[in-house]
Amino acid sequence: MKIRKAVLPVAGLGTRVLPASKVIPKEMLPIVDKPTLQYIVEEAVAAGVEEIIFVTSRSKRSIEDHFDSFPELEFTLERKGKHKELAELRALQEMAVYTSVRQSEPLGLGHAILCAKELVGDEPFIVMLGDIIVSPETPCLPQLIEVYERYGGSVLSLVPLPPEVIPTYGIAAVEELEKGALKVTHVVEKPALEEAPSNLGAYGRYVLTPGIFPLLEKTPPGRGGEIQITDAIEMQARAGKCYGVRFTGDRLDTGTPLGLLTTSISFALKRPDLAPGLREYMRQTLEK
Repeated sequence: MKIRKAVLPVAGLGTRVLPASKVIPKEMLPIVDKPTLQYIVEEAVAAGVEEIIFVTSRSKRSIEDHFDSFPELEFTLERKGKHKELAELRALQEMAVYTSVRQSEPLGLGHAILCAKELVGDEPFIVMLGDIIVSPETPCLPQLIEVYERYGGSVLSLVPLPPEVIPTYGIAAVEELEKGALKVTHVVEKPALEEAPSNLGAYGRYVLTPGIFPLLEKTPPGRGGEIQITDAIEMQARAGKCYGVRFTGDRLDTGTPLGLLTTSISFALKRPDLAPGLREYMRQTLEK
């Protein structure tokens, strides 16, 4: 079955980027001149996604507003002859169908995904975390979709992690399959370093089958008192229905102040209209 939907859990408080995230959702903080979340939506659409499902909270109305129509702004842009900006605005509104559901309590990533059950329905779907950007030059989702189409189970994006951060990720034990695919045999949330089954961590991109929903419904709170998606995926792994891709492409963590800054610099250096001035500024700054 073609994967048409992506769930974007964006209800978190963004405490790593306070005080900015007190009034601005962390997913709406800009990378150059676009909100972080827009890059993620564009990544999903480039992989063939047709419907974006936002899992929001009461403080995240600006996310829905950003992807909605804005007739007054469109009228002003048209009146002023700013046709390029108007076209970009309308393209954003029309690139996908946008729906949303609220997560009323911060009960974990697994619970956030479960909130989207009725909107997803009985079909496979993508999950994308809102503070991880994957460079369009090295896309991840097509690899996950390919493995899903080949084997039919849930698929995780797995990246090799340094020892010091292993206790902050879901870590997978794997077996090698053909053509870069991995069979996930065990996955554990935030293990102690000495108990980690490998150094491969789940990193912000998933293809999940609809069978994950009944598993989430019976998953008790785990690490941090939250319903962890890792615990439900572990049940799929034990049943032989979970796979992985060892992803080595460019990925950018925008969930910290340094990450936001370096990601903006990285994207600006790819822009012909910005790169020369930025390089000159950097050169002058380093010479001081």
